[in-house]
Amino acid sequence: MEPGPGAEPDLRAGLEAILLVVDEPVAEVTLAQVLERPVHEVGRAIRELSAEYTADGRGFDLREVAGGWRFYTRAECAPLVERFVRDGQQTRLTQAALETLAVVAYRQPVSRARVAAIRGVNSDGVMRTLMTRGLVEEAGTEPESQAVLYRTSSYFLERMGLRELGELPELAPFLPDDMESLEEQKQ
Repeated sequence: MEPGPGAEPDLRAGLEAILLVVDEPVAEVTLAQVLERPVHEVGRAIRELSAEYTADGRGFDLREVAGGWRFYTRAECAPLVERFVRDGQQTRLTQAALETLAVVAYRQPVSRARVAAIRGVNSDGVMRTLMTRGLVEEAGTEPESQAVLYRTSSYFLERMGLRELGELPELAPFLPDDMESLEEQKQ
């Protein structure tokens, strides 16, 4: 029976949900505090989950390392994951990614909100993809709003065959002749 709205998930589901999003090992005591359960209960449940994943031959493993627990790719699946990541780096960018990358390249440093305003759609997922591929990186924060700012990376320059951003082509030849009327129509 699934919990109703507002009901707490069971201990095992809570552990899985938290461990799914961590990027470094989490101590049992921290998990116990977050889940508001005794440490010994959390420890027993997490060891049971780990043993279950191993017994089922899952593609992932729940390991205790560096004083905490975290999901890892099972060793025999590592070559598949490596191929997926490597191939993903070589796939072409989507139209949305190209548009977002262009906004960052020409307006940097720029916040996600500004990118979204220019494109007219939320670009958070696309920005994550561009960061994962190493084409975009953080460039500090905006003083007034404290929003994270982004810029293109040296890898972007390398992939584009540029020595510096000044070598980017001018945008004017690609813009419509009557930009003012386009801006007025948008408002």
